[in-house]
Amino acid sequence: MAERVEVFFYGLFMDEALLRGKGLRPEGRRVASVGGFRLVIGERATLVPRAGSTVYGVLYTLTPGEVDALYSEESVSAYRPEVVSARAADGGVAPALCFNLPEPPADGERNPRYASRLRELAGRTGLPADYVSSID
Repeated sequence: MAERVEVFFYGLFMDEALLRGKGLRPEGRRVASVGGFRLVIGERATLVPRAGSTVYGVLYTLTPGEVDALYSEESVSAYRPEVVSARAADGGVAPALCFNLPEPPADGERNPRYASRLRELAGRTGLPADYVSSID
């Protein structure tokens, strides 16, 4: 059996159908949160460190090859992995890979369409309503 790794997704990759459409086999879906970061949306989403903040998303397990294939796509190839401590909705805590941009978006960089799609997905995913409404 292939090794699998936990990955914390906070953007449009939370969508299991989107991942499956890329030929991946995400497993073990769990709503989760990561403390010490805030969500920033420029052209795409990224997390930036911020004490006292919490970001919500989804944990999936993928094979290392699936992770490499996903983040080798041109549109997300600038993202870099880091290990975060993700707290699942059931209270369990797990180390997980989380992909972020090395530099936050420039001031004024906005993508309202992306933000709207992410708000809709976050609502369908079952993330907390106050968090969903804060996505802009």
